[in-house]
Amino acid sequence: MAAVVDVRPSPIAGRWYPREPGRLARSVDAYLDSACLPDLGGTVVAVMAPHAGHAYAGPVAGHAFAAVRGSAPELVAVVGPMHDYHTEMLLGSGHQAYGTPLGIVPVDQAALRHLDARLEAEIGRPLTLVRDDTEHSVEIELPFLQRALRGEFHLLPVMVRGSRPEVVRGLGRALAAVLRDRVGLLVASTDLSHYCARDVADRLDAEVLRRVEALDPDGVLRAEDEGTGFACGAGALAAVLWAARDLGADGVRILRHATSGDVTGEHQEVVGYGAAVVIRRARAAGGKQGETE
Repeated sequence: MAAVVDVRPSPIAGRWYPREPGRLARSVDAYLDSACLPDLGGTVVAVMAPHAGHAYAGPVAGHAFAAVRGSAPELVAVVGPMHDYHTEMLLGSGHQAYGTPLGIVPVDQAALRHLDARLEAEIGRPLTLVRDDTEHSVEIELPFLQRALRGEFHLLPVMVRGSRPEVVRGLGRALAAVLRDRVGLLVASTDLSHYCARDVADRLDAEVLRRVEALDPDGVLRAEDEGTGFACGAGALAAVLWAARDLGADGVRILRHATSGDVTGEHQEVVGYGAAVVIRRARAAGGKQGETE
């Protein structure tokens, strides 16, 4: 791989996950090793994983990435929310690569250009590129991908601000077009309920996970307005579900649900975490798929 000089500096290494490479590798491997997976019954097209600090959400994220352990996608699209305010809805990285203590992950510039062209066709505007951002929802997944996947991969990072259905649906179609002729993987980065009592969190999370399991991106987007569920990355999650459906996915397996209270012992104000895989069970004309919040 050619040398990459424009690497996004990590704002979370040493806080949201260990800074020392050996310690980080060991902790991520332990999360992957601890995952107990059912028979998935198909090819994994996408995974849903939480984006809280590893100490809180690592056991749940480990289930999502254990499902793709040993696979070798050439392109991984990680789609998460942009938590900070921004005037634009769809954002990408202006850097050539992301850096973690485990090494450099190059941003696929060709895929970025392809996505921009497809977004222009779908919604009339490309990604807005940002530099030196503090967003954690994409970066937090990278050490899991670096330890779980076989060989090098290129990254297509997308951050979603808001959940307007026409924009999110257009992003899903655009992502599917980019991945259709690549050996790829989609990652939806999202946490679930935020800072409510455990019994309330369980109810809200169960409803979102039910809609994910039904491969219902519209339902995921409606859940918050209906007061029946919440996911901070609802727009990112819905976009990935739409993209996966366009790539031939026809099933979802929910792998794990937990809350921050399972780690802290505090159950009055918890954050919910879920792991799932989106699979293609039938032969379809899709692509070549190979802190506390």
